Amino acid sequence: MSTKPQDASPYTIDANAAVLNTLPFDDTADFEDASRGYIGTWDPPLQITNEKGKTVWTLAPYVDQTRDAPCPPTVNPSLWRQARLNTMNGLFKVTEGFYQVRAFDMSNMTIIEGAEGLILIDPLISCECAADALRLYRELRKRPDVKVKAVIYTHSHVDHFGGVCGVVDPEDVRAKRIEIVAPAGFLEHAVSENVYAGVAMIRRAQYMYGPYLVAGPRGQIDSGLAKGQSVGRISIIAPTKTISQTGDTIELDGVRIEFHMTPGAEAPAEFDFYFPDHRVFCAAENATHTMHNIQTLRGARVRDALEWSKYLNEALDLFGDKTDVLFAQHHWPRWGQERIASFLSKQRDMYRYLNDQTLRMLNKGYTGIEIAEVLEMPQSIAREWFNRGYYGTVNHNVKAVYDRYMGWFDGNPARLHPLPPERSSSKYVELMGGASKVLKAAGAAFDKGEYRWAAELLDKVVFHDPTNTKAKDLLANTLEQLGYQAEAGPWRNFYLMGAQELRDGVTIPSDAPSTDASMFSAMTLDMIFDSLGARLMGPQAREHILMNWSFTDTGQHYALEVSNGALSYVAHVRAGADVTVTTTRSTFDAVLLGQLSFRDAVTTQKARLEGNVGKFLEFLLLLDDGDPAFPIVTPRPDIEAAWKGKDRKPPKDPASSEADLVEHEGMSRLRRFLAELPKGC
Repeated sequence: MSTKPQDASPYTIDANAAVLNTLPFDDTADFEDASRGYIGTWDPPLQITNEKGKTVWTLAPYVDQTRDAPCPPTVNPSLWRQARLNTMNGLFKVTEGFYQVRAFDMSNMTIIEGAEGLILIDPLISCECAADALRLYRELRKRPDVKVKAVIYTHSHVDHFGGVCGVVDPEDVRAKRIEIVAPAGFLEHAVSENVYAGVAMIRRAQYMYGPYLVAGPRGQIDSGLAKGQSVGRISIIAPTKTISQTGDTIELDGVRIEFHMTPGAEAPAEFDFYFPDHRVFCAAENATHTMHNIQTLRGARVRDALEWSKYLNEALDLFGDKTDVLFAQHHWPRWGQERIASFLSKQRDMYRYLNDQTLRMLNKGYTGIEIAEVLEMPQSIAREWFNRGYYGTVNHNVKAVYDRYMGWFDGNPARLHPLPPERSSSKYVELMGGASKVLKAAGAAFDKGEYRWAAELLDKVVFHDPTNTKAKDLLANTLEQLGYQAEAGPWRNFYLMGAQELRDGVTIPSDAPSTDASMFSAMTLDMIFDSLGARLMGPQAREHILMNWSFTDTGQHYALEVSNGALSYVAHVRAGADVTVTTTRSTFDAVLLGQLSFRDAVTTQKARLEGNVGKFLEFLLLLDDGDPAFPIVTPRPDIEAAWKGKDRKPPKDPASSEADLVEHEGMSRLRRFLAELPKGC
């Protein structure tokens, strides 16, 4: 079998052709809506760079995704349609005084013209993208000096706040010249939702969004929600005004806004809102032109499909009969009261159907995987383009709903304590007569287009023997065909990333998005210390350690205790500490960011260690490394060694003096853990 990307097989060509006969491709209303109000963009292909000239966002790989471009045989026609819509970029007029910059990043930046300046909604992921989006508006609207008066964060995902320092000077916020508005709980969730499992989420997000796939007909073409994610500087500014109640109304630069709280649906902290003087509704990310995720494939806590449906019902009841324009922070707007009411009601019904029908079937004793195999949306829902599974899917959302109510265990005791894949796969292969027989059966399944069964068989062989190149090549070709048929952008990316990893191994470029200092400053010390507890090597933490931490600039004091392999803390110092660390929060942030070494902090008296310095060093040694490049489609190395921490590289000889503390990898390990916040919705 070839180790290079393949063409679409006859079965894939037939499967994709069948899609053309099941969906209303003659309905072009979305293309009209997506292009409505277009003002202009910069010369294609769009490319945004940082101060060092590095590209942080570009549409260059997608220049062939024009409105009339024919669908390649290696792409599901429905996903191709969504990809072409998501490629439309530039400044658009939504209605009088309301504008959007689209496809300058994963999300939209909405710009509202107030009495004296601008109100910005969701300043994208990266500072560079947000700055260019605002510059495009100022150029095309010929308003070069217009000031930003307020920023609204709709919710706590990074693609809706990360670029804020590209459009706002934090000093203007401190001086109360700019208001920052966010839902209750925003700050906590914005900086903590993905921290504790951050390394694993980052790795899984590489599969979900496919940033290391070659963009094109055989690779990444879209994420369903947008083209992809920028890789610029991520920042945050704390809100100056928090909204906590549905019905709360404020005025920003002469613009009245009425808020509707929606926590626990698409994000743990989120609101949508209504502009009563304009008959305009912002749906945030609660209603977009796709079925969303009840649980993302990158990994996250399960969302509540029932509450999501109820929030959409509330929005429809509160604003449906008095809204002429609806926009969201992804995709394109909708116009007309009847069309908007239909949109909200059918998205409402979609999430309710997912929830209730999964519950109905699980109460008959069916498991999540069984329900997902048979549950179908009513045609009145499924044939609406905005309900198609471009981002979430019926299949994995059903499993998420099941998991929310019932957990991971399906109730069958034979599945209560199964062998892990590394051990069970070898037994399966042996039982089936050896790898060559399994390969023969898998090859026959592949030749008949039975790709799901072929993948299941080949997965056993690869986990039995990851050096079996024939199995890896055939599995790569199998996953590739599944990816070519997928309607969901994340499913396509998962399959194709798996194929690429089987062929080439784990290849992750060294450059990564940078985290602005504001992200660390926004984290509470509780969040930081909790994240350290999740990195403590319990089996090796045999000695008791008690450390006092005092932060002189904030007046905060903590006692951290390592006891019985677990980390605990209280917000005050304790007597009898082994070592006391005295510093400032700003110095601590600088150390975490890598702007200051701990040795230099001690040498310059920005930090002071008193007591048993060796205990402090021992604590650093106990902080385990996550693995940002762990394999996914082949077995992990020895899990017993990883559990005991023996899979790490031997540390340098630890020095016991304060001056040499920084030479040990422990502090850099602490910094890396907190630096890599994953993106995503």
